[in-house]
Amino acid sequence: MRVIIAEDSTLLREGLVRLLAEEGHEIVAAVGDADELMAALAAIGPEGVDAVCVDVRMPPGHTDEGLRAALRIRREMPGVGVLVLSQYVEKRYATELIAEQSGGVGYLLKDRVMHVGEFLDALERVARGGGAFDPEVVRQLLARTTHVDPLATLTAREREVLDVMAQGWTNARISAKLHMSLSAVEKHAAAIFGKLGLARGDGYSRRVQAVLRYLDS
Repeated sequence: MRVIIAEDSTLLREGLVRLLAEEGHEIVAAVGDADELMAALAAIGPEGVDAVCVDVRMPPGHTDEGLRAALRIRREMPGVGVLVLSQYVEKRYATELIAEQSGGVGYLLKDRVMHVGEFLDALERVARGGGAFDPEVVRQLLARTTHVDPLATLTAREREVLDVMAQGWTNARISAKLHMSLSAVEKHAAAIFGKLGLARGDGYSRRVQAVLRYLDS
């Protein structure tokens, strides 16, 4: 992959550069703030970048500069995958990003970078146009819904399937992860969408944004 890394921590930025280079990926730029990220994309062109790995909070304000850059990239350069890294579960940011209409987006906690295989898999998925959402982010977003609603009608197994589904996995990968048959996963998925009153979409990224949009209502 051809990757841009946008991270204001020099130590983490250089660590990611080295990790990805050792895995055979090309680092086309490594920058320390959101303005430099957008300038690098403008100079290289979206056709020269497969994915961007960006921190949520970056200079100068250390608030949501990286998140705003990520949303802009998704709007203006839909062919570029965006993987957002965050120190904590920032629910407003996570919901806004996950609610994007298209795939090619992910949200991971920085601790997940320590699990090299999971981080690389997430980056590769968003570069291919898929979704990759940290399990802890999904759990906290699901737990945020406390009012009585159709979510309470889901069985324990359906909630388990929904939890993994919302991380961006296909039915086939859910089947392997939960040690269930593919037909059982499809049955649970149909029941989940029926109980929540959600239209069935083509592709797991659409399912993720539909579920989380509902949970944010």
